[in-house]
Amino acid sequence: MQYLSGTYGGRVHDKRICDEEDYQFPPCGLFQDTGCQGYKPDHVETYQPKKKPQGTERTDEKKAENTMIASMRILVEPVIAGVKRCRIVKDVFRNTTTHFADQVMEIACGLHNFRATWRYATLE
Repeated sequence: MQYLSGTYGGRVHDKRICDEEDYQFPPCGLFQDTGCQGYKPDHVETYQPKKKPQGTERTDEKKAENTMIASMRILVEPVIAGVKRCRIVKDVFRNTTTHFADQVMEIACGLHNFRATWRYATLE
């Protein structure tokens, strides 16, 4: 199952893309950041860090929950950086061929997966 959206030109917010793409997820858990507040797909349990209430402190329970969510989300950040090693993904893309930008992103993701698989295979 693929969860890679189409490419969007200009500045388009992640939540708007999620709403327009209408993803269908199997029952699972989704660790999201505060940029996707309000995004709640069907059959998915969402986990999002809790902000500090104004004028008070967060409880130890809320702090522990935020730490757990951050520890799960931190696994994703190196993957995003690995995909962006292909500079064509992060620089301005001027090719206007239909669906070419989507193919470039898929290739960059595939290259990252290949690098990661090769790296872990050589450790065994």
